[in-house]
Amino acid sequence: MNQAQKGSGPSAIWVNKPSKGQLPVGTHHNTFYSLAQNQDVGYCIYLPPDYQTATDQYYPVIYNLHGAGDNELHGFDDVRVLDDGIRSGRWPPMILVLANGGKRTFYKNSYDGKFMSETVIIDELIGCIDNTYRTISDRSGRCIEGHSMGGRGAIRLAMKFPRLFCSVFNLAGNVPRTLDGYDPASPSIYPNNYLGPNKQNYVENDAYELLKKNADQIRKNIRIQIWCGSQDLSHLTTIRDFHQALIEAKIDHTYLEIEGLGHKKKPILDKYRNIWFDYHVESLSQAGAQNET
Repeated sequence: MNQAQKGSGPSAIWVNKPSKGQLPVGTHHNTFYSLAQNQDVGYCIYLPPDYQTATDQYYPVIYNLHGAGDNELHGFDDVRVLDDGIRSGRWPPMILVLANGGKRTFYKNSYDGKFMSETVIIDELIGCIDNTYRTISDRSGRCIEGHSMGGRGAIRLAMKFPRLFCSVFNLAGNVPRTLDGYDPASPSIYPNNYLGPNKQNYVENDAYELLKKNADQIRKNIRIQIWCGSQDLSHLTTIRDFHQALIEAKIDHTYLEIEGLGHKKKPILDKYRNIWFDYHVESLSQAGAQNET
């Protein structure tokens, strides 16, 4: 049972100001005006150490999506790991964006227009970042990732927009069959109270349906990495289901069940911190090489 079914439901605080000293080195909190939400939306952005001096350089961007109940003031452990790796020469300089998708929206647009989290990320935030910072502004320089609700959102957005990203990392994010939840007789029950009476909304928000629809482009454009703790029992079932769907679709991907760990991100990050961004870096390198041929 997810949080929406428990009664907490979707909500959002679109701008969350950091406290003094909260932001890691190289990280800034900014806002952009969202036409979809008709208000400012906050984000945090990490800029690598040479960003201010290497003024002719353009950088790849990783979009990090937060989990349920969180906001743009998340992912600071990821930032510190990336910064350490860049400074030590383990990884090349990259930008990391910490998005705000609203609490428990699962990065979907609600049918009534109240929560437009998909549009905020795909149509507005990415454009804001590309127009404001020196980015590689195509799929060869763009990755998406997230933990829990963020991983769930990242995998669905990558399946829906396979030409936007070269790499996706889903860490412990459920991958439900959203279409199975369509029930016009239960308009007050999630997901019907969020996606509404139009069945097409469920198709467009179902990662399995999007996988079937866009399989050729997914196979061509995106490298997929999925991790989950072996003790994360509430998420592991649907993650295994999606892993199997990828196998049946003959889409190459990396899949890891981490023995003995559960849903908490920090123990997984600590265990694999030295390779945490390796997959994205390899994906970016391969996508860049494709552009050159």
